[in-house]
Amino acid sequence: MHVVFSHGKESGPWGKKSTELKKVAEAKGVSFDSLDYTDLPDNAEARVERLIAHLDTLDELPILVGSSMGGYVATAVSTHFPVPGLFLMAPALYLSGYAMQEYPSQARHIEVVHGWSDNVIPVELSMQFCRSVNCTQHVVAGGHRLTDAIPELLVLFGFFLERVRA
Repeated sequence: MHVVFSHGKESGPWGKKSTELKKVAEAKGVSFDSLDYTDLPDNAEARVERLIAHLDTLDELPILVGSSMGGYVATAVSTHFPVPGLFLMAPALYLSGYAMQEYPSQARHIEVVHGWSDNVIPVELSMQFCRSVNCTQHVVAGGHRLTDAIPELLVLFGFFLERVRA
């Protein structure tokens, strides 16, 4: 198994979340890769194209993980590819200015983690997505960056990887 992480608009490929998620993945024997979108800060659709191009270089479809705008990117790509898993953190879904507004994901396993106190992307938007694809949502104490919830996030991600593998 392999994971490809897509970071958010104002972060980079190896921030706190991706670095910690990588440790969890590697402890479970899962390789982890994080794409760099820092040259595309406001262009979600170009990020989608970059992720699709990256998938073309891989031997198998990876688990897609995304945070904020990276959650939009991973979700958009999962509507075109039957990836084994989609793990989203405060995904930027249903926002004006994004080309895609419906998300018929082909991912076999989907989970979303969102903070109750997110003042960037309302938790209700994640609830709308989870309802539409009938997936698991974890709502945790914390804001958009989920900084206070990283220990819980890592446990959830570990369990997610085990479910995808099973």
